[in-house]
Formats: sequence, C-alpha cells, structure tokens
Amino acid sequence: MATRRKFTPAFKTKVVLSTLKEQNTLAELAQKYEIHPNQISQWKREFLEKSSSVFDSPSKSKKTEAEEREEELLKIIGQQKVELNFLKKALS
Repeated sequence: MATRRKFTPAFKTKVVLSTLKEQNTLAELAQKYEIHPNQISQWKREFLEKSSSVFDSPSKSKKTEAEEREEELLKIIGQQKVELNFLKKALS
C-alpha cells in the first residue's frame, strides 16, 4: 500500500505560480512535478479563492485569542480585588 505524500505550502505555491504563468500545459507541469493534473487544478482553484484575502487590511477591532484571554483574566483579577477589599472592610 502506498503512503500519501504531503506537500509543503511553499511547494504548492511554486506549482500554482507555474500554472498561472501558462508557459507549460497542465500535463507538462504534472509530469515535471510528478503530481496528478487534478491535484494541480485543485490547488490553483483554492489559491485563487483565497487570494483576495491577501490584501485585506487587518481590522483594529479584531483581537487574537491570546489578547481576548488576557483581557478576560484581567477582568477577573479586578473583580476579585474589589471583593477582597469589600471583605477586608467588613471584617474591620
């Protein structure tokens, strides 16, 4: 049984860019890179679908998961400090 080959994103990009140059046919590129022509077509389609996102400007309102988690933890810490101060005053 043959094992599946895994290709790096750099290799996929190289193949797709070669396809977009249209200097060789799909069959020639498939033979050159030892890949099935359908695989090249699939990578090309995926590349073209996602290419518009390259020029999207990052929104300032978007926060990474780590930033959201940090904000949540700081909120909890602040709440606990308020509760602690309240309890200290109640005991005095």
